[in-house]
Amino acid sequence: MHTGLLHAHSALRWLGLFFLVAAIIDSGIRMKRPMKEGAPKFALFALIITHTQLILGLLLYFVSPTVKGFMAAGEVMKNSVARFFVVEHLAMMILAIIVLTIGYSKGKRAEDQATKHRRIFVAYLIALIIILISIPWPFREVGAGRGWF
Repeated sequence: MHTGLLHAHSALRWLGLFFLVAAIIDSGIRMKRPMKEGAPKFALFALIITHTQLILGLLLYFVSPTVKGFMAAGEVMKNSVARFFVVEHLAMMILAIIVLTIGYSKGKRAEDQATKHRRIFVAYLIALIIILISIPWPFREVGAGRGWF
């Protein structure tokens, strides 16, 4: 179960990043020259995927032998890798998803198209930065040996 969740969580990361970037570009273009009415689809897909990622991540958090091992050792805050996986990654990803959700909700309720897309653009850009900082990339100490996928 752990391996399947880990692979799904890692694979969905790329889809989530793609739709986040697509939503930012789409909202940036629509902000300057509003197009037809309607909800921004890329933003909605990014929101759905990131919420799915959160659910997978929370499941993974509770079944992961890595997290269980770090918690059992009792020195999570003294070890930078343990602290990243047990505290920082979880907290930052939840923060990013909160920013996405609020930005999408405020954007969806905006009266004019330019404001709608500006709110989504700003919120999604902030969330993307938080997410990129919080991913255990293979070139970082916390992601060493984990691979790109």
